[in-house]
Amino acid sequence: MIKNLTKHGNSYAMVIDKPILELIRATPETPFEIISDGRSLVLTPVRDPEEEKKFDSAVAMVHKRFGNAMKKLAE
Repeated sequence: MIKNLTKHGNSYAMVIDKPILELIRATPETPFEIISDGRSLVLTPVRDPEEEKKFDSAVAMVHKRFGNAMKKLAE
């Protein structure tokens, strides 16, 4: 996906489309960590450790319960 910057006062902004926000589990209230190597930017949502622990636990349960079926579907 290619996006362009838009003028926002004396700065520039980039709109993140709703499907992308849903994919990374972010809302307008989610803080982001911004990292740059001087050539590119990486935006990472900052997670509440308790929320992340619950999410990881849910992923592990789904993997344990349906992992074999998902593997077969992927083949």
